[in-house]
Amino acid sequence: MRDGVVVRFCEPRKHSGLTQTPTKRVDSRVNAILLRMRYLVKARVKSGREPHLVRAIDDATLGKGSIAGDEYLHNMEQARVNDQDVATWVETCFCDQPLAEERPYWEEYFELLSVKDAHSRRNCRHENGTEPWACCDCDCTKKLEESLATQGDSFLQTFRTTRGDLT
Repeated sequence: MRDGVVVRFCEPRKHSGLTQTPTKRVDSRVNAILLRMRYLVKARVKSGREPHLVRAIDDATLGKGSIAGDEYLHNMEQARVNDQDVATWVETCFCDQPLAEERPYWEEYFELLSVKDAHSRRNCRHENGTEPWACCDCDCTKKLEESLATQGDSFLQTFRTTRGDLT
C-alpha cells in the first residue's frame, strides 16, 4: 500500500470469532505491517492477589480496557504452574517492546519473572525470510501451548483447589 499504514493481525484466535486475517488502515502518511510475536512468560502471583486474580478471570474482567481483549483469559486458561508456584504461558503480542500494552494488567496480579521469545526467531519462516507472511497461517502458538500443557499442572485448577476458596 502506497499511502497508508496497514496493520495486519495474523493468525487470529479461534475464540476471537475472526474467520479471516483483518487488515486495517491506520495512518495515510506511513506504510507499515505489524506482525505478532510469541513470548514465553514466567510469573508468580503476588502474595494476597490470588483471590483477586481468580475473581477477575471468573468475571471476565482480567485485562478489561486493554486492546488485547480476551487474550488475557485465554492465557490463563492455557497457563501451567510448577511446584515452585511459577506460572508459565505463551503470550502473543504486537508491541515493539514485549508486553508493553499487557504489562500493567499482568503486574496488578503477577511478579513477571521472565519474558522471552517463545521460539528461536531463526526458526520462524517469516523472520528468517524463507516464507513472507508465514505467521498468518502458522500453528506455532498452538504447538507451543500443546507442549506446555504437558508440563506442570493447570494454573487455574491448582490455584482454585490449593489456595482455598478463591471465587
